[in-house]
Amino acid sequence: MLAALALVLATAACGADGTDAAGDGVTLTLWTRAATESVSKAYAEAYNATHRDKVQVTAYPNEEYPAKLASAGGARALPDLFAADVVFAPQYSAQGLWADITDRFAALPHKDSIAPSHVRAGTAEGRNHALPHTIDVSVLLYNKDLYAKAGLDPERPPRTLREFAEHAHRIDRLGGEVHGTYLGGNCGGCVEFTLWPSVWAANGDVLDAEGRTAKVDSPEMAEVFALYRGLYEQGVAAPASKDEAGPTWLGALQSGKVGIAPGPSVWLDPIESKGTKLGVAPIPGLAGGESTFVGGDAIGIGATSRKAEQAWEFLAWTMSEQAQVEVIAKGKGVPARTDLATNKYATADPRLVTVNNLVAKGRTPYARNFNASFNDPQSPWLRTVRGALFGDAARSLAEGNSAITKSLRQG
Repeated sequence: MLAALALVLATAACGADGTDAAGDGVTLTLWTRAATESVSKAYAEAYNATHRDKVQVTAYPNEEYPAKLASAGGARALPDLFAADVVFAPQYSAQGLWADITDRFAALPHKDSIAPSHVRAGTAEGRNHALPHTIDVSVLLYNKDLYAKAGLDPERPPRTLREFAEHAHRIDRLGGEVHGTYLGGNCGGCVEFTLWPSVWAANGDVLDAEGRTAKVDSPEMAEVFALYRGLYEQGVAAPASKDEAGPTWLGALQSGKVGIAPGPSVWLDPIESKGTKLGVAPIPGLAGGESTFVGGDAIGIGATSRKAEQAWEFLAWTMSEQAQVEVIAKGKGVPARTDLATNKYATADPRLVTVNNLVAKGRTPYARNFNASFNDPQSPWLRTVRGALFGDAARSLAEGNSAITKSLRQG
């Protein structure tokens, strides 16, 4: 079915010849999921104000969006541009839902500074199909007031995962409603986003290079799970961590009762808006190093678009310094270009420079069947997480690795 769909889309893409030249005042349709709507509209508003071509954004509920794209692809009715969670990028690139932009991408003067893990995610068989649209990275977020109360230096975050655990223990001893840390123990996406960086920081892998074989039974993964399991069993991680499926994860950190926890960098403002003064640090490995999960959304040209030239003009503009600084950085977002990590807006808050610099060091997992294998509530990864944190850890990692590999190879 996928092969047939790819053939249909490839044929449709060839029909783009004879379209209007870029800048002829055409309207480009851009689809996005609700989670990315505000950024997509910010890009479109800035572009529309300075260009003859206009971009019209339509957002769909997150949970409905993949099916919407699949339906549009099958009907040869994809929008001119569409963004999607970056973990879907390998799948959409391989299926031919995005047009090939290899030659155009190669001509960008700043191509080597564009988030490397996102570029890799949007590549299939050596051909580029997508660019970064939004960037979100995982970091350690820590409560500076609780650090001070526990006798810890608020300006010295942990540099190893073991030190992270020690800090969490110190803060937990404050007692009352305060807990040392918090985790999304019933959320596969939460755990991969926050625990995998510690594996990568130790030079471990979660998947092979082609995303066909799982490596979640590695010694590095086992050690990271063991540390978090110990924090939960010792009561240092809040009890609600066991059943946290994602929706109340942010709220737990906004309460001001959690000392330190890994989480999305975009939570900095929402948490501080509740009165908590936060520090930000890279996620380390057990003995040091640092990494991050480079998440967010990728964007490409719909394979059936008849306005590919105009769509590329918009995409190229989004990677310009003007767009990355005046749209993304000005809004406290993470630039998709590593050479713009230290920009005039980020330097006003050194924590943002810390976040921005992680884009060059982090990873985005590459697998065509990623969602079903890891993010879906029925995925073998979530069963593995539950067992590794709250059940038979060794058995869960071994059995989970086999089940995840089987799932990956179905994509």
